[in-house]
Amino acid sequence: MTILKNTQSLRSYKGMTPELKNNVYVDEACVLVGDIFLDEDASIWPLVAARGDVNHIRIGKRSNVQDGTVLHVTRKSNAKPDGNPLLIGDDVTIGHKAMLHGCTVGNRILVGMGAIILDGAILEDDVILGAGSLVPPGKVLKSGHLYVGSPAKQVRELTQAELAFLPQSADNYVKLKNEYLEEA
Repeated sequence: MTILKNTQSLRSYKGMTPELKNNVYVDEACVLVGDIFLDEDASIWPLVAARGDVNHIRIGKRSNVQDGTVLHVTRKSNAKPDGNPLLIGDDVTIGHKAMLHGCTVGNRILVGMGAIILDGAILEDDVILGAGSLVPPGKVLKSGHLYVGSPAKQVRELTQAELAFLPQSADNYVKLKNEYLEEA
C-alpha cells in the first residue's frame, strides 16, 4: 500500500510523473518532480526535493532519503548523450541534508548527514560516507570502505559490524515508514 496525504508532493514534468511501487512512503512535506521511480519499501522524508526533470532518478528497495535532502540529475548533451541520471541502489540510507547530483550509489550504503556527491561519482556496494564529506565529480568509492573528508578519502576497511549495520540501518527505516503508513 502506498499512501500520500497530499498529492501535491508528486508533480508531473513533460508528461512524466513519479512512479511508486508497493509500500512506499512519501511524506506530504516533500516534492518529487518528473521521471522518478521508487521501488518497494522506499521512504522519502520531510523537505526532500527531488527533480527528475532533465534526466531520471531511480531509488531502490528499502532505501530511505532523509529530511532536507536534495536529489537532482545532469542534463543530456552532445558531449554526454546520457547525461548523469541519479541511481540509488537497495538498502541505502541517505542522511539528513545530503545532496546527490547525477551520481550512482550502490547497494547497502550509508551516506552521512550533509554529505555531497557530485556528477558521475560512483559509490560501489557496501560503503560508508562520513557526514559532511564531499565526493568530487567522477570519483569512485571502492566497496567495503569508510570514506570521509572534503574531498572524500578512503580511511579504512569496514568492520564486520559496520557491514552488518548497513542493511540494518535501511531496515530500521522500513519499520519506521511502516509505522507512518499505519498512522495514515
